[in-house]
Amino acid sequence: MKISTKGRYGITIMMALAKHYGKGPLALKIIAKENDLSEHYLEQLIAPLRNAGLVHSIRGAYGGYELTKKPREITTADVIRVLEGPIRPVEVMDDDDPAKKELWIKIRDAVKDVLEGTTMDDLIHFEDRELVQDPLMFYI
Repeated sequence: MKISTKGRYGITIMMALAKHYGKGPLALKIIAKENDLSEHYLEQLIAPLRNAGLVHSIRGAYGGYELTKKPREITTADVIRVLEGPIRPVEVMDDDDPAKKELWIKIRDAVKDVLEGTTMDDLIHFEDRELVQDPLMFYI
């Protein structure tokens, strides 16, 4: 499954709103500037997220967007489904060999499990595990 810029930028928007959760609305202009993205493109992505009930808008000089739920209640699967459609890395064909069919289903389920198991809260509190050395690991 290849996630397009719609999905990647959608996750970026949602992460920015998750980091700002509880502090009032956040303008797309700020998200665009902080992430060096096109504000116009983000405007196109926010509409389906709003229509799906993941964000809501607040008008006015200090307006912007807010998450409709807590960051821990919104999964990456929610965002990807809205912007990319169903999670199907491989199209399972009825005439596929049964072994291949099972493989495609396992791949689909694995991708789905990762996306459904990863929340906006997980992403904004991510700790780069490669940079954190295990205290019990010895290097010679």
